[in-house]
This record gives sequence, structure tokens and C-alpha cells, in this order.
Amino acid sequence: MKRLRAFFYVQHLLGIGHLARASRIAAALADDGFDVTVVTGGAPIAGFPGPGAKSVTLPPVTSGDEGFSGLVDLQGKPIDDDFKKWRSEMLLQAFRECRPDIVIVEAFPFGRRQMRFELLPLIEAIEATSPRPLLATSVRDILQERVKPGRNEETVDLINRHFDLVMVHGDPAFATIDKTFPLAEAIRADVTYTGLVAAPPSPAASERFDVLVSVGGGAAGKSLVSSTVAAARNANNGWKWCLITGPNLPKDEFDAIAHDATPGLSIFRFREDFASLLGGARLSVSQAGYNTVCDVLRAGCRSLLVPFAAGGETEQTVRALMLEDLGLATVLTEKDLTPEGLAQAIEQALVGPTPSAHRLDLEGARHSAQILRERYRTWSLKVEPGFGKVQ
Repeated sequence: MKRLRAFFYVQHLLGIGHLARASRIAAALADDGFDVTVVTGGAPIAGFPGPGAKSVTLPPVTSGDEGFSGLVDLQGKPIDDDFKKWRSEMLLQAFRECRPDIVIVEAFPFGRRQMRFELLPLIEAIEATSPRPLLATSVRDILQERVKPGRNEETVDLINRHFDLVMVHGDPAFATIDKTFPLAEAIRADVTYTGLVAAPPSPAASERFDVLVSVGGGAAGKSLVSSTVAAARNANNGWKWCLITGPNLPKDEFDAIAHDATPGLSIFRFREDFASLLGGARLSVSQAGYNTVCDVLRAGCRSLLVPFAAGGETEQTVRALMLEDLGLATVLTEKDLTPEGLAQAIEQALVGPTPSAHRLDLEGARHSAQILRERYRTWSLKVEPGFGKVQ
């Protein structure tokens, strides 16, 4: 059997959710026998993209603010045209050296429009390659809803002209792409659902907490951090609290909250055993990011979700409310997030019913590898060397 080469592009800008999901998929590809190269372009995060894959790191950029209004380097300086050209040339060189059979682009063109300066030249290079690699986009099941006219039409046009496969990382029993992408029926490329990309089941927890609060990457969610510190300080019930701030919270802010913490609150930047801790927690309190929700669903613990909604973001709110409708979580909106509001929501969640049983498919990483292998097999039979995309 031919060992397929996969070239996987992922750009995280604010949190680490995109990188974590892509890393899980890359690991599953490697386990399935793929030769995997992962190209990352965000702030370095220890442990990602993980073992089993070759890693190419582009000069990092992040979002200038929570509204994703601009790109800056790690010193906060807006990137210029020379920087963009430098990154684009590095990406094209990595593509040429990999000589992939399959190219996977995370989020684009549904998201990551900020990266068009390097992704459009990459797509041009793919089209000019003979034999041309299969081009897939890797997207979560619930998308950010667009408000600017023409954006969805532009997305469909790019997919229909260049992409062969849309991998939706969700269970259609929970959410289908048309719920948040109104032009889904206009997509001519194959659309397939992989299941939710959850981590494998975890071993038993080494520690147990009554309230386990996590804030994803930590670049957003500062209100949840400060409200947790205050709620734990005001609590008079002997609960054991844990707060995981995320690796991207600035050091001075982490040091300040650690200094102010009550003895009943343990504070960490990151816990590699987070998924295990969920299994031993009475209640998980988190934002409603894709990866954290997958971890919560795998653990089956009580969950209080505080969806990120700054800058007009809709994705987490949609996910949280859908989970609440299924009896799998309770929701506290950001506008109601105060130390008092958080404490009350925690108390109500702890006395509420245990989460409903669910049968959602959580094996999306493994299924992604299987889908890509099978789709490449059938797709390659239709493509003659020297020609582009099958019409």
C-alpha cells in the first residue's frame, strides 16, 4: 500500500482550538500510516502539533484583538507586505519539498480570510502541480455566521473552483453545516461528516475537584478568570476549585491572579491531564469551544458553558445553546458573567440533573484518516497526470 503524503496547514490566531483539533487529526493520520507534514503559523505552544508528524513553523502571527481585526507579530507589531511575502515563500517551499498527495487546509475558505495572502498562492501552486494533489478543507461543524454581504458567495466560489473535499468535523445528528452556512447546498465539492474530533478516553483522574474552570488558550476569557477568582474567594462551602487559565494568558496577569487566589483555589496555566481531570470533577465550567466541549462530552460530567461572544462571535453561543437543549450542559452568557452570577450558576448546575446520555460520534480524528484514504483512492482514479481538478 502506498504511503500517502499529507500536507496540513493550520493557523491559530487567538486560542489554541484550531491547533488542538488539527493536531488530533494529524496524529490519527500518522497512526493510519500517512506521512504527515503539519505547517503552523501561530504562537508556539508546547506539545503541539505533537509526535508522529513533521512540523514546519512559519514566522508566527496572532490576532491584534478579540475581533480578529488585524494580524500582528509576537511583539504586537502589525505585519507588513514584506513579512507576508516572507511567510508565503516559506509556505510554498514547504509544499514543494513535501510533494504531497493530499493537502488539507484548516478552516479556509470558511474562515481565516486574513491568510489569503499566502493561501491563494498555495492553491495556485496546487493547481499547477502534476499530478495535482487532492485539496480538502477541514472545518468544524458550527461556523461563525457571516454578516458582510458577499462573504458566503466568495467562500462557495473558492470551494467549487479549487477544493475536492469538505471535511466537516461533526456528527450530523447534532449539527449540519447548513445550520450556520446558508449556502451549503451550493457547494459542489464532496461534503462529508467525520464525527466530532475528541481525544481518546482518558485514564482516571489523579486529582478531584468540585469545580474545574478552564479558559482554553487563555487569550480570551479574562472575565471568566477574574470572576472565578472572586467567586472562589467568596465561597463558604469548602469546595475544592481548580482554574486552568490557558498558556496564552500574559505572565503578569497570571502572577496577579495567583497572588490573589484563596487557599481553596488551585491555579495552573496548563494541565496535560485536563481530560482526566474532567472525569473526576463534579462540574466543568468553561467557554464553549469545540475541543473543550468534545472533552466534556467524552468525560460525561456536568457542564456550565460561558460562550465567548466578543467581536460578534456566534459559534460558541450556537454550540452552547444546542447542548443545553439536549440536556448536556447549562449556559451562562457573557453579559451575565459576574462573580455573583457565576457562583449562582455553579450552585444551580451542581444540584441539577446529571447530563443526559448521548450517542454522538466522538471518533472524528480516526474517521478523518479513513475518509481521506478512501477519497484519495477513488479521486485519483478520475485524475489523469497533467490535468487539474476533475469537473
